Amino acid sequence: MRMRKSNSGLSRALVRRETIAGYLFLLPSLFFFITFVVYPMFMCIYTSFFDSNMGKDAVDVFIGFGNYKELVADKIFLGALRNTLVIVVVAVPTVCAFSLWVASAITDMHPTLTSAFRVIFYLPVVTGSVAVTVVWKWMYNNYYGIFNYLLKGAGLIEKNINWLGDARYALWCIIIILFTTSVGQPIVLYVSALGNVDQSLVEAAEVDGATRTQVFWKIKWAQIMPTTLYILVITTINSFQCFALIQLLTSGGPNHSTDTVMYYIYYTAFKLYRYGYGNAMGVVLMIIIALLSAVQFKLGQSKD
Repeated sequence: MRMRKSNSGLSRALVRRETIAGYLFLLPSLFFFITFVVYPMFMCIYTSFFDSNMGKDAVDVFIGFGNYKELVADKIFLGALRNTLVIVVVAVPTVCAFSLWVASAITDMHPTLTSAFRVIFYLPVVTGSVAVTVVWKWMYNNYYGIFNYLLKGAGLIEKNINWLGDARYALWCIIIILFTTSVGQPIVLYVSALGNVDQSLVEAAEVDGATRTQVFWKIKWAQIMPTTLYILVITTINSFQCFALIQLLTSGGPNHSTDTVMYYIYYTAFKLYRYGYGNAMGVVLMIIIALLSAVQFKLGQSKD
């Protein structure tokens, strides 16, 4: 009995020491998470109920839901929200579909070719956003841009188009750039997911006479569903957070036609110094992203 009690006491002491050691190793990451994620998130929600400009001598005035009421009547914010939703609705399905198509096409190639294609498609992801933007800005230039040069050479247009300065084209130009810089990671993930598909099931289906389309939708699609769900969520979040392209290319113009919620938050908080109002937009954006992510997770689980 004494031996058993002694062993159980040693086991509890060992578990306690390992637990303490584990928390000590987690402490640095936990500190940065609380300091730079949890605390700013709390302050964002808190200050959204104030008329705050964060000035040294300014006094924050509590206005309750005043900022949120103003958002409902703010035509610029509503336009920015509409533009953001257009970007999400167009970019997310096209990025996912194109990435899956490319991954399916290159997975069965020679490993060297597969790796080469993954590198090519992933380059825009690791390339600096400023460098990518400079190249696209040159391509869209209305005087010597390559798009106008090719279209005029083909006889499709008579005069140059101001791609980024015309409200009819500017937002779609942004979406094209966002698409090209967003497909790299999904392609790499899909290639990996397709490579991990149970080949025994594929071979059995082929022996039973299943076509390639049937094999894909009945076997491969079900096994890559978790990857698809992850890609949908991260692509949706990235599309909602589109900012750098707007800032570097159009600054929300012309006439706010390319404003997104993220850019309007930046403009309101750091140009107009209305931090409380900007934080209210951030809270609304957070709620929208959380709801859409929850719906995507729910749909993904129901299909499983």
